[in-house]
Amino acid sequence: MADAVGLALLVVLQALAPAERIAFVLHDMFDVPFDDIAPIVGRTATATRQLASRARRRVQGADKPSEPDIAGHRKVVDAFLAASRSGDFEGLLALLDPDVVYRADPAATQLGGKAEIRGAEAAARAYQGRAQTARSALIDGAVGVVVAPGGRLMLVLQVTIANGKIAGIDVVADPGRLAKMELAVLEA
Repeated sequence: MADAVGLALLVVLQALAPAERIAFVLHDMFDVPFDDIAPIVGRTATATRQLASRARRRVQGADKPSEPDIAGHRKVVDAFLAASRSGDFEGLLALLDPDVVYRADPAATQLGGKAEIRGAEAAARAYQGRAQTARSALIDGAVGVVVAPGGRLMLVLQVTIANGKIAGIDVVADPGRLAKMELAVLEA
């Protein structure tokens, strides 16, 4: 009986996305904190916690979780881009969680971005008057942002939305990571 349970667990673990599997195994089986797992999977600690939670539900045999609110998330991202383009500081603040965390990979920092920004005011200042070539997109099935001036992909923003506000922005410009992403620009 134990062999059957172990085999079933192995089959379920193999069905998880690699990032889900890593987050689940490291946190739930080895008690590694989400802050330590986040750099391994290339996500924020909040997004890593969500990966482990989703994996946990699947391993425990829970019903498939509801699909993300793509339309609702897109409205938030589109409003963020519009406020950014127009320089609307108050509009940006209204869309950002007070404790928003922005993180950029080393390739993005080489393009002139900061490695990390914490708080709505600092993030709003960083995005005020920008995003001229940015477009909302599906990034690995979640709403985010692509920046592709002249049709050449430069970077993506993986956006975490919680309670209708942007709680996390992960900027990825590393060509190797970008090549592994499934991207689809969302038309207006």
